[in-house]
Amino acid sequence: MLVDGRRVLLCDCGGSMTLPGRPAHDLCRGEIGLFRQAVGEGAPLLVACRQETAIFDEVREEIAPDRPVAYLDIRDRAGWSDEAGSAGPKIAALLAEAAVTIPAVAAVTLDSLGEVLVLGRDEAAIAAARQLAPRQPVQVLLTGGEPVDMGSLDDVPVARGAIRTASGRLGAFVVTVDGHGAHLPGGRGPMRFAPPRDGVSLRADIVLDLTGGTPLFPDHWRRDGYLRPDPRDPAAVQKALFEATGLIGSFEKPRFVATRPELCAHRRNAIVGCTRCLDVCPTGAAAPEGDSVAIDPEVCAGCGSCAAACPTGALAYQLPSCDALLARLRALLVTYREQGGRDAVLLVHEEDGYEVLAAAARHGRGLPARVLPFAVNEITQLGFDHLAVALALGAQRIVLLLPRRKRDEAAGLRLQLAMIEALSEGLGWGSGRVLLIEEETPDGLTGLLYGLAPLASPPAADFLTTGDRRGVRAMALSHLAAHAASPVAALAMPAGSPFGDVVLDATKCTLCMACTQACPTSALRADPERPRLSFHEAACVQCGLCRSTCPEAAIALVPRLSFDSRGGRVLKEGEPARCVRCDKEFGILGVIERMATALADRHPMFMGEAARRLRMCEDCRVVVQFEAGDNPMAGATPPRPRTTEDDLRERDEKAKS
Repeated sequence: MLVDGRRVLLCDCGGSMTLPGRPAHDLCRGEIGLFRQAVGEGAPLLVACRQETAIFDEVREEIAPDRPVAYLDIRDRAGWSDEAGSAGPKIAALLAEAAVTIPAVAAVTLDSLGEVLVLGRDEAAIAAARQLAPRQPVQVLLTGGEPVDMGSLDDVPVARGAIRTASGRLGAFVVTVDGHGAHLPGGRGPMRFAPPRDGVSLRADIVLDLTGGTPLFPDHWRRDGYLRPDPRDPAAVQKALFEATGLIGSFEKPRFVATRPELCAHRRNAIVGCTRCLDVCPTGAAAPEGDSVAIDPEVCAGCGSCAAACPTGALAYQLPSCDALLARLRALLVTYREQGGRDAVLLVHEEDGYEVLAAAARHGRGLPARVLPFAVNEITQLGFDHLAVALALGAQRIVLLLPRRKRDEAAGLRLQLAMIEALSEGLGWGSGRVLLIEEETPDGLTGLLYGLAPLASPPAADFLTTGDRRGVRAMALSHLAAHAASPVAALAMPAGSPFGDVVLDATKCTLCMACTQACPTSALRADPERPRLSFHEAACVQCGLCRSTCPEAAIALVPRLSFDSRGGRVLKEGEPARCVRCDKEFGILGVIERMATALADRHPMFMGEAARRLRMCEDCRVVVQFEAGDNPMAGATPPRPRTTEDDLRERDEKAKS
């Protein structure tokens, strides 16, 4: 069987599944020769077995180490189910999705020499440091104020102090300490310390936090090299010590987010606009840098919230890229529909969620035949664009399986879901089409999935998902609007949405065009021929820079989604002012009249006839001023240069006298 140029090897896992064609029964053991032969033939392979990848990779390394082989699971996700008999379209869809080529992701290298900073309050921190000392450099910082007995050996450096700030990542941590005092050797009784000093910087490759207090970093479990076990749990402490010994050397991590600063709408002219990525980043990897936002790839943990929230495409998630993710999504949904599948439910999960699916298949009912599992690196990488495309391509429902440990960082995702809810309700398809659940028990998950009733849905589209993310989103929205149960021209969206209208108070606006200079997407535009301000809603991302820049406070933002916003509309148009001397158009009549009224006979420069210059163009203003003898560049008559003739003449006159 060939799928998208890949040869597919199917195995019914000892006859426990019913698969099309003539699948193998024991591909990973008794029929491993089939795999050997396929690898030797040279074509890219797709093996429908995920459990035994180690065995297959061992064989591949012997025969052709560079041969591409992809693996997928159809047993736990489709074959082992109460509805396995009707899972044919689902299996075909899973195979089509797995055959999509995913481009490699650039990597970031972290180097660590293994120096450990142990933070603690008592003798337990010193004991932990002593276990590490024979293997790697270690230092201890005691943050408590109670007496501590170090024992008879001074084999690890110990200091006391209070942590002011902490920053960094694996291989480059910096902890700033106030009241730092190093341990003084000698003396009886409790440990003694040197006089305290503030602002001391301690550097380390690894931080082992045994204080049991507030973590040094937000979402600390995502910070590479920061280990924070419960100091009351000896097993957890020993596990952390073991992990610390393995954090020596060079490590690679994906560069999760690509940036395009020229598209960023964060700031213009020292005025802050869009902060969506900064608001949702759980690790602090996103930070302002000039007029844009930069992502520290060494700190970034890859949640993808920033890219999902970014309205302009300045931040793009790379594991995988948006193009690759949408290509997988399209292959899954379109193939399922073409093979006769109906009422598709897209079940999005992370790798953590895969274990729940496997347990449900092995010990429970398995997944319904219409539930299509879709694995992503992070649930929070999904945004409104992905969800809208999924609905347009035929997903009747979308169920997002959120790990409970990530519930506190899902605020950005919840906004994306609120926008989808507003879209579905506004188009007349009702609410509850996208569900965010935290169910982690197999029975609870399958009970929910089997209990989902079919919903009325728009017909599925079949457009290509390549190209600009905003362009793909526009195609999805256009399809959904064209097949709305209740057609509307525009619908209200939740606050914070990257779509919306600009409302201008024309009585305040002076057509100064400052807003057009600040707008990062050219949604607000000035006419080069006439004093006219226009607005193109399709380009607006509701960053607020225009509102903050307007000197007259004449702009308000209204979050909404318009389905007829391809063209622009004029917000205000003014009559051009004409020069009273040469009749040339040179400005906006209302602005000139207002300025003339405000300054005439009230300012020393515009008294009497000089006030007429305010109604002249830039050329006539200069000509008239010079004609009147009022040359602002004129100065005193310069002195005549002294020459040799002057000296000779003065000498002769002096001689005569």
